[in-house]
Amino acid sequence: MEKIIEVITLWATTYAIKIVAAILIFLIGKWIARKIASLFTKLMEKNNIDITLVKFLDSIMYYILLIVVIIAAAGQLGINTTSFLTIVGAAGLAIGLALKDSLSNFASGFMLIMFHPFRVGDFVKVGGISGTVKTIDIFNTTMHTPDNQKVIVPNSKITSDVITNVTANETRRVDLVIGISYDDDITKAKDLLKTIIKEEQRILESPATTIAVSELADSSVNFVVRPWVKKTDYWGVYYDLIEKIKITFDREEIHIPYPQRDVHLFSEQKTG
Repeated sequence: MEKIIEVITLWATTYAIKIVAAILIFLIGKWIARKIASLFTKLMEKNNIDITLVKFLDSIMYYILLIVVIIAAAGQLGINTTSFLTIVGAAGLAIGLALKDSLSNFASGFMLIMFHPFRVGDFVKVGGISGTVKTIDIFNTTMHTPDNQKVIVPNSKITSDVITNVTANETRRVDLVIGISYDDDITKAKDLLKTIIKEEQRILESPATTIAVSELADSSVNFVVRPWVKKTDYWGVYYDLIEKIKITFDREEIHIPYPQRDVHLFSEQKTG
């Protein structure tokens, strides 16, 4: 009986020490992991790295270090860490296959945050969607369309498509095609267009506005009118120019052709 008690006491003492050591390794290791992640975060913030990316990398680093700490604590308890790592690897592979699409969005989100093809507040065209970027998260990007619909786009769809950042530059070119009748005076029409452009204060002097005959179409002589404006003035100038051109051409009797259909009626003469 005394021998059994001695064995139990020895076993309890040995494993108690291992358990206490494992707990200490876990607690101290967890504290060190948080400190290292915090120092890494401060270093990235000093280098003006995007705050979303900073938070993301901080979490990744912390959990990687925490896994190392858990493995070390498990080793102290006498657990075969090689087998443990094999199980973790197999589980990770199974989870990876099950969450393939989510991981693809995750990787795409990392690329968007790292390379900045667009930022919050930009107006972009991507994945068949046009809208203003509101948030860029790890798995998806939220956009608001011009008619104020909220659209959530998976990041993998964005990175696999062509991205058009409409407001990336400070200036934009307004592209208009204006057609006049073949019977009208081309020189007069061009001078009127130049006057309209000159009177519009929001149009930039540089780059210079292009006004030229671009096409002799089936029923019209087409001008291209291409002024440059600040990106914030784009739609205002676009709509105002169309209105001013129509009013001016009507006043000066410059005709803008529109589709017409001629109907010819023929009567049959009956012979008696």
